[in-house]
Amino acid sequence: MATTHPTFREAFRFWLKLGFISFGGPTGQIAIMHAELVEKKKWIGEERLLHALNYCMLLPGPEATQLAVYCGWLLHRTWGGIAAGALFVLPSAVLLWGLSWIYAAYGAVPWIAAIFSGLKPAVTAIVAVALIRIGRRALKNAMMWGVAAAAFGAIYFLRVPFPLIVVGALGLGFVGGKFWPEFFPASTGHTASGAGSGTVIGDAHESPAHTRPSLARAAKVLGVSVVLWWTPVVLVGWWQGGHGTLAQEGIFFSKAAMVTFGGAYAVLPYVGQQAVEHFGWLTAPQMVDGLGLAETTPGPLIMVVQFVGFLGGWNHPGALNPLLAATLGAAITTWTTFVPCFLWIFLGAPHIEQMRGNAVFGRALTTVTAAVVGVILNLAVWFGWHVLAPTAGGVDWFAFALGAVAFVAMQRCKVDVVPVVLGSGVLGLAWHWVR
Repeated sequence: MATTHPTFREAFRFWLKLGFISFGGPTGQIAIMHAELVEKKKWIGEERLLHALNYCMLLPGPEATQLAVYCGWLLHRTWGGIAAGALFVLPSAVLLWGLSWIYAAYGAVPWIAAIFSGLKPAVTAIVAVALIRIGRRALKNAMMWGVAAAAFGAIYFLRVPFPLIVVGALGLGFVGGKFWPEFFPASTGHTASGAGSGTVIGDAHESPAHTRPSLARAAKVLGVSVVLWWTPVVLVGWWQGGHGTLAQEGIFFSKAAMVTFGGAYAVLPYVGQQAVEHFGWLTAPQMVDGLGLAETTPGPLIMVVQFVGFLGGWNHPGALNPLLAATLGAAITTWTTFVPCFLWIFLGAPHIEQMRGNAVFGRALTTVTAAVVGVILNLAVWFGWHVLAPTAGGVDWFAFALGAVAFVAMQRCKVDVVPVVLGSGVLGLAWHWVR
């Protein structure tokens, strides 16, 4: 029996929930979306989600946010994409604003860190479960296993930038798919395989009518998005002058939104260097503390830029009240970082949907998916290492035990993500009190 197409209200509630439980950076967030949209709710087919993810991986900016916008747009047109993207970011923005204010005014708060010490092992388990589930479906033959292994080795041992890995996999998929198609499976989106019985927008379904590209629609999207993107920057520049902190933050993070390929970990060294050494918005230790806050709150890891904007306004308020200047700094930083995400999706996704039936393009994206599995493994190892062995030569046995229980609960007992995340946070706080 086919699953009923979700109403906008049902989808709105889901995206709001996702905004509060999307821990673990892009890997954990993609894992949650996969588990909820594909396996539990059956709103979107497996291959459709991976097809969208491959496109998002090629874009500048946070890929998990862009994937949420893509899925929301696929289900409920433009307003669905806006709701999905905004609700994915908004809870994190509000929470991080509060934590930033507490940090700037009072310093670090131990009990908050204790809660997040319980969340980190749960996120590690979420990533591991996602790696297994996506790997089973994406690695269809020995060639795809080899691509995944090569991607992992390149990024983990050789420190090859993520964009180069994606471009390399894309090129290999095009060339290999043309000359050795038997080794490069095509995910065309028009086969019965993996369609997902009862899925609302399954892999075998034609793309909805609203996804068809149109020149008039593209021009409208481009015009509206650019106006929305740059209007706040122009206004604060007119208000405070082009050399004011708010205007500088708006311009800098607008530029960063167009060139920051490779995910948050590839972007943050550049952002940190510019914010600390060039602009002097905050100190290096404060940047590290901000990264810690962003890693342990829901939402995109790149939300650390909001912390940078907040402290930039707090430390350089000019004639404004420090809290007001910090709030405006956080707002314009967040705005210029995430508004471009909507532009990239609304402008390009219709064309990506049209390419689902293209075997050549499908083979190339299937190869990218295999490389992404290797990249996810790299992030899982990196994240797990820092959570389970935070000190040299030492193992955090509480984190290890909690992570193992969370993994078994989700992988074997099929426990939902929400109780696992909430329970882990409570146990982290209880463990802090016991110690």
